[in-house]
Parts: sequence; C-alpha cells; structure tokens
Amino acid sequence: MSTSVSHAGPGLRARALRTALHAVLGMPLPLKRALAGRPVHVDGQDLDLDFQVLRTVTGSNRGRAAPPRDARTIRTGQSFFGGVVAGDPEPGVLRTDTTVPGADGDLTARLYTPDTLTGASPVLVYFHGGGFVAGGVDTHDGLCAALCADAEVRVLSVEYRLAPEHPFPAPVEDCVAAFGYVAGHPDRFGAVAGSVAVGGDSAGGSLALTVAHETVRSGGPVPAFVLAFFPVVDLVPTAPSRTLFGHGFFLTSEAIDVLTSWYVPDELRSDPRLALTDSDLAGMPPVYVATAGFDPLRDEAEALVDRLRAAGVPATLRRHPDLVHGFATALGIGPRPRQAVAEAAVALRAALLPAPADPAEP
Repeated sequence: MSTSVSHAGPGLRARALRTALHAVLGMPLPLKRALAGRPVHVDGQDLDLDFQVLRTVTGSNRGRAAPPRDARTIRTGQSFFGGVVAGDPEPGVLRTDTTVPGADGDLTARLYTPDTLTGASPVLVYFHGGGFVAGGVDTHDGLCAALCADAEVRVLSVEYRLAPEHPFPAPVEDCVAAFGYVAGHPDRFGAVAGSVAVGGDSAGGSLALTVAHETVRSGGPVPAFVLAFFPVVDLVPTAPSRTLFGHGFFLTSEAIDVLTSWYVPDELRSDPRLALTDSDLAGMPPVYVATAGFDPLRDEAEALVDRLRAAGVPATLRRHPDLVHGFATALGIGPRPRQAVAEAAVALRAALLPAPADPAEP
C-alpha cells in the first residue's frame, strides 16, 4: 500500500535549537571566527568555518566523547541531531510512503519524485547511514529529497533491519533483496528498466557497494551505478585517517568500534561480504565515492576507489577536504554540504541520463 505524505520535519526542541544554530552561523564573519577559535588545519586541510562553529558549540572539540551506551540512545541522538542540522525543506519533490520486500518481510520505504516528472525515470535505491544501528527514511529525508531534485530522478529510500537486534548479515540481505525487487518490478516505482542505481552514506554506502558486488557475483541484475558518501569499508582500523580524525570531529574511533561490535558477531568477521578491498572487484558498475577530509573513514574509502580502478571499474573519487563525516545529512550547516550533495547528484544524473548524441556529429 502506498500513501502520499508531507514531511513534518524535526520536533519542536530540535527546531528551536536549529533556529538558534542558524542565527549563530549567520553572524558577521569576524564574530563567527572569534566564536570558532583558531583555524583547524590537519593533514594539509582546513576545516570549513561553519563546521568549526558547530564543533565548538556542541563541544565536539573538547576531549574524548563517551562511547555509545545502547542502540536506543544512538537512534534517539541521530534523530535529534539530524533535526538540528537539517536544511530547509526541498521544494518540488513529492513523497510517497510504501514498502518493499526484504529478506525476511516488508521494509519501510519512501519514494521521492520530482513534481515535474511525468513519465518513467531512472531510480536510485538509497540506503541510509547510522552505523548499521540507527537511521531511517525520516533521518535521511532531506538528503534523498535533495538528490531527487538535483538529479531529476526518482529516489527510493529503504529502511533495513538494524543491529544489534538484527546483526550482519541481515542488513546486507535486506538491501540485496530490496534492490532485486525494484530491479525486477520497475513499473511499480516509475523506473526505467535497467536504470536502477544504488546509493547510501556511511553504513548505507557500504551496503550499496556490497549490493553491487553481490549482484555481480551472483549473476543477477546489477545496479546501473553506485553512489556512496563516506562509506564504511574496513572493519579493522588500520588507515591513518582513523587516528588523525578519530577524536574531535563528531564520529569517534570508539563509536566506530562499538557500532562494529554490535553489527558483526566475532564468528562472522571473516565473511567475504565484509572485505570489499580484498575481493575481486572486476565487473562492478560505475562508482562515485564522495569522502570528507576530516573523517576517520576517509582513507579506507579512497583506498577502495584505487582498488576499483585497478580492477578496471570506472570509479570517481571526490574528496571534500573541508568537511566532516556525515556532511550529506547536515544540509543546514552553511552552503558546503548542499554543494557537495549537488555535485554527487550531477554525477548520478550524468550516469543515468546521458546527454543525447549531437545529430550534427557523423
């Protein structure tokens, strides 16, 4: 069953804090610089001033944050903080709540359609971030609406089962099943057959990449394109960025370790679905990876792009050196996150809606 919906946005307290934060971010530049403190320069990169202000007013720049205690706290925190940093509602986008079959029952989903679109279009099946533990269609509503509006294609945001109640491989199996269903029933979602892409951010970016890899291995329908914002790639923290940015930039090394332990039981750590960088990547569809300079997951995602290219996969890497992990859902924090999402949407549109050939060319 499908129902048209209008997005209600964040709760009252989150909206109040969002208004206050926007007032701070809108201060004259000298005052904002004074509040932010000394410029943050690490690894040859300068942190965006608006995120530096956010880092200061939230206290993320002070010491080591306590690791997450339980899944409920993580989920509540992501929903609340997401409401605070959200951008303005995206105009020109229609939302329809629906479901898609997962590996063990129906999954909640939301279909975004540009209000100017009348016929079938490519569809991006999107998997939300949240450390495999949190997130859903509401936490990623602004991002999916922005991708829909900028790329002018439909976006289907899909919720999957979450750890620790449903650890690996349940999220992977749900996402593979959801993509397979959409690819096999394009008419239900207004999709052009053969033009179904996958995407996601953080944990969702990992799931999108894994869906593409698993469908190549199984010989089933393969996504037309993969869009991944700052994806999780490696379970073992060996990349230098894990140390450089593991504290003071919102996502911490301790949080990554706790979320990973909830997601993957020890006895499954050797499962090949968790080791993309060690896998045969030949045959993967074109991939676009956007990373953030101040992200502990930066280096492992960029190493994956190198591996994809070595396997002959068309892979685009776009590092945003001034941004932090999670920027894609922080669309109310100055202009930079929205610009970065718009760049990704341009790549998505170019991959799924190639420009028509020039009739004047021979």
